[in-house]
Amino acid sequence: MSGKELWARTRDRMKSFPRCVAACAEDAALYGRCVAAAASRGQELKKDACAAEFQALKNCFTQAMPPDLPSVPRDLCF
Repeated sequence: MSGKELWARTRDRMKSFPRCVAACAEDAALYGRCVAAAASRGQELKKDACAAEFQALKNCFTQAMPPDLPSVPRDLCF
């Protein structure tokens, strides 16, 4: 893949990101609260501490992905 193609895919992803975040605001807030709570316990944030919340957010992003962007993988809204 050329640098030009990579930039085009990245640009398309970045353009769709605000739409994905707006569509998934509730899931994003839940994930953010989980991460903040896990990190505020005075311990290091552990991998998979908020795995369920992250999966819900990822699923929402997948559903929010605009169908008119064939160059962007459907499972990556971010």
